Amino acid sequence: MKINEVTYSYIESGQGQTILLLHGFTGSKETWGSLISKLERNYHVIAIDLLGHGKTDCPKNDERYRMEFAAKDLHDFLEQKQIDSVHLLGYSMGGRLALYFALAYPTKIKSLILESCTAGLKTESERLARIEQDNHLSSMILNEGIEVFVNYWENIPLFSTQKNLPSDSQQKIKQGRLNQSPIGLSNSLKGMGTGIQPSLWGDLKQFKKPTLLVCGEYDEKFCLIMGKMNERLENSEIIKIPHAGHAIHVEHSKKFATIVIGFLLKSEKEEIS
Repeated sequence: MKINEVTYSYIESGQGQTILLLHGFTGSKETWGSLISKLERNYHVIAIDLLGHGKTDCPKNDERYRMEFAAKDLHDFLEQKQIDSVHLLGYSMGGRLALYFALAYPTKIKSLILESCTAGLKTESERLARIEQDNHLSSMILNEGIEVFVNYWENIPLFSTQKNLPSDSQQKIKQGRLNQSPIGLSNSLKGMGTGIQPSLWGDLKQFKKPTLLVCGEYDEKFCLIMGKMNERLENSEIIKIPHAGHAIHVEHSKKFATIVIGFLLKSEKEEIS
């Protein structure tokens, strides 16, 4: 589907209320396969490839990847699909975008589910340091190649628990990363990275829709961050998954699906009452 001069790739299945899934950096709509198979029994599920990822276009100008433009694309996507509001689920980078979208377009949200993400960096010095780091990684992708980058990326501490996955699952994740566009990933880091995005911490209190925050026990940094987000959000709950790292939907797919479905059912009851 063409949105603001960019062709977006997406998959959809099932009937019922719509849940929109937003993947993380180096991911794609395909990474939600296990969750989709469970959600589609009772929901209309849409998984979309975000800018620079999967089969969605990779604009050459990194400015086009900025949060405000990515969020506007999602808004216009829903308008074209004639979908009034959605349950929105985002993981990591997709979680940051989901939160930005929810704050920018609250009437489009039935409920919000955030997995292992942040509301941005609070200080200018933190943001500048992160921009420098993201720009370094962006250059690595373009100058040293996607394979060198993926070998580095899959070995950062954030993903250490994925070493415990079956070898075929690890290989599938790696191949998905290797299949990405170098310019797409590079520009995503520069335009949509944690450093360049605005801090959303000051806006959390204004969001009133049901919100679920999910983090993995071993992902201590993000459990701490999401705990602070939970304190600021007015209608939220946080669930810490035992024996899980950053990518809970991959490491503990059945448990994650059960939690998501339980939350959706609860938020639907709230909506009726």
